[in-house]
Amino acid sequence: MNSLVSGAASIDISPHDSQFLFGYPHVERYSTGIHDPLLSSALYLENEQAQLIFVSNDIIFVGKQTAARARERIAQATGVPIANIMVTATHTHSGPITVDYASNAADTTVPKADPAYVQLLEDGIVDAAVLATQHARPAEAGLCVARAQGVGTNRRDPTGPADPEVPVLLVRDARSHTPSACMVVCSMHPTVLHEDSTLVSADFPGFTRSFLQHVALNESCPVLYHTGPAGNQSPRHVTRANTFEEAQRLGELLGQSIAEVIPQITFSRDISLQGKRSQIDLPRRPFAPVAEAEESLRRAVAKLERLRGSSASRQDVRTAEVDWFGTEETLTLARAAAAGRLDAFYAACLPAEVQALHVGPWVFVGWPGEVFVEFSLSVKNQQPDTFVISLANGELQGYVVTEEAAAEGGYEASNGLFEPEAGRLLVEKTLRLLEG
Repeated sequence: MNSLVSGAASIDISPHDSQFLFGYPHVERYSTGIHDPLLSSALYLENEQAQLIFVSNDIIFVGKQTAARARERIAQATGVPIANIMVTATHTHSGPITVDYASNAADTTVPKADPAYVQLLEDGIVDAAVLATQHARPAEAGLCVARAQGVGTNRRDPTGPADPEVPVLLVRDARSHTPSACMVVCSMHPTVLHEDSTLVSADFPGFTRSFLQHVALNESCPVLYHTGPAGNQSPRHVTRANTFEEAQRLGELLGQSIAEVIPQITFSRDISLQGKRSQIDLPRRPFAPVAEAEESLRRAVAKLERLRGSSASRQDVRTAEVDWFGTEETLTLARAAAAGRLDAFYAACLPAEVQALHVGPWVFVGWPGEVFVEFSLSVKNQQPDTFVISLANGELQGYVVTEEAAAEGGYEASNGLFEPEAGRLLVEKTLRLLEG
């Protein structure tokens, strides 16, 4: 019998001062206030077999070094093995910069990450995890799957590959049956809000959390939101505007789909737990000569200007705009590669960690980086009831794209340090870890 014990907690990690909001280039986007709080939310699970901790954070990235320090501190304070602690980022583009990005080095509007805020983030991760263990009580848990229809689509092709499945793990007190934690994974970029917004926000996942707390759970129930592989997933083709009202609409749409399946959950105290991890090196991307990158940038600028002067749709113009961003970033990376300045960035994110935390019949796999959804779908096709969480325990300085996306070009393929083969290697390493 695996008698479950669980605890959960949330800590406010909103900045105390004005911070640069990271995610969009060429704009001096310093925060002017807080629209909704950024949270570090932790879930602790324990039985006779193992102890697990999940910590989700409303931030664009948790750097590998930050995650490593936080996991070490959590392990020392709680006794939970580092391999069984997963630290993730929701990837909101309306939170502080936390990682220095190689592809933004030439953008004079983007500052270095503020060490004081990065320390606040690390402390919040640790405090949330430790507090969750202190809240541990006899518990029962259940699992179900919702569908995130209408929240977004494939970014470049609205009919292209996507994963609308949203796993929902609900934990409640074994005696009172009061919900004590909810954890979800949604493969969608949280980018309803754009560069014209200067208020700190968790974007639509924050509204999903608030909706669930008020409608399906209770206001004190922590909600952990993880972003699944969403490198090519975006709300772009379903948004009516880039406003807080639209972020609320999409967040509540997702929240409603989750709330509708919660009554279907069957709860049990007999929940098996297991954690394991492995590491993998990833193949570096070869960069074209600087002159070739400069020509690609000229073509992207010409295409954008042509579309802006035509009757092209708002979505097509935005795609061309981000492709322009990508060619700029490729040029920055090509120059850095030619000068030998990329080695430090590779060292900061390699080797990549693949983590698998088993909760009953489900497996939550952690991958670093912004990975295209095709790779996680490949894992799910071969290992049902397996859900990949991206941006886990670090980041990869950009996107991991498919061979097809690399051949097509565009923003995602332009903004990355690794070959498309990296995605296939993540899939293979994951399958071997699960089979083992």
